[in-house]
Amino acid sequence: MKEKILIDNLEKVHTTEMGLERIIKNLKLNGVNAVEYCKNKISDVNCNIYRRGKNWYCEIDNIRVTVNAYSYTIITAHMI
Repeated sequence: MKEKILIDNLEKVHTTEMGLERIIKNLKLNGVNAVEYCKNKISDVNCNIYRRGKNWYCEIDNIRVTVNAYSYTIITAHMI
């Protein structure tokens, strides 16, 4: 259960200004706190979390959130 590492460090999850713009645009989240939205998706029990190389991938509700495994930075989120 390696995905527990991401869940246990959810408070560290954040994004950059560019990342925030990308997430809002890709998921059409105007007026919504995009980081909290992504954290809620990641923490959902139905979220499929897996790691490939340096990134965590979190898939739920036709959305994929990509998080750097070392810095806990949300790189992007988009519809799949």
